[in-house]
Amino acid sequence: MDFAFIITIFLIGFIGSYISGMLGIGGSIIKYPMLLYIPPLFGLAAFSAHEVSGISAVQVFFATIGGVWAYRKGGYLNKTLILYMGISILVGSFVGGFGSKYMSEGGINVVYGILALIAAIMMFIPKKNVDDTPFDQVMFNKWLAAILAFIVGLGAGIVGAAGAFLLVPIMLVVLKIPTRMTIASSLAITFISSIGSTVGKITTGQIEYFPAVIMIVASLIASPLGANAGKKMNTKALQIILAVLIAATAVKIWMDIL
Repeated sequence: MDFAFIITIFLIGFIGSYISGMLGIGGSIIKYPMLLYIPPLFGLAAFSAHEVSGISAVQVFFATIGGVWAYRKGGYLNKTLILYMGISILVGSFVGGFGSKYMSEGGINVVYGILALIAAIMMFIPKKNVDDTPFDQVMFNKWLAAILAFIVGLGAGIVGAAGAFLLVPIMLVVLKIPTRMTIASSLAITFISSIGSTVGKITTGQIEYFPAVIMIVASLIASPLGANAGKKMNTKALQIILAVLIAATAVKIWMDIL
């Protein structure tokens, strides 16, 4: 583990966590391909898909703590939404995280590619008047929210993500949750989800602990900074940034798979 390796992993963690705090995602949509592709570009040791998904799972757990803490005031957190989607995604992510041990490298990348593609398509669907509803008047279908969260958890647990890159478009497009409430609440749901995928990865021995610790330190610094920046940004700009990031990642993953 030389100095260049440590700096590279730290910067991947910092950039990914800043964006994750700003956009209300756990950051795996960004950090999964960064960990997979950037170290080999600099002649550093390459991680396998299993190792990347394990490091991502642990890192997301800590990144989302910082983000939720920054959003805890201001009425952004919808507790009912967090309860219904949080419990469902926790079960799904544990099953996915545990079951991923029995999947091939290619299988994990294909699941990631499918999730990224679905999220990219959903982010480009027009969202009509979602930000016109006052926070205290937000209504949604609780059982639909729970079912969708379980499905997201299964896929996200496999790739070591917490699924927020899918939760955000689902909450915006299907459940019609306002953007800022979506960003804050998805961080809390993602935190719950990351517990399941992290436990699943640890119990099946899929985690490289030294790189994970470097990513955690970067996350705890960068995620609250990103969350504070996200509060001040235009909601349309936030949606566009997230849509572009997800689409670019989906294209790169599918180019490699095909």
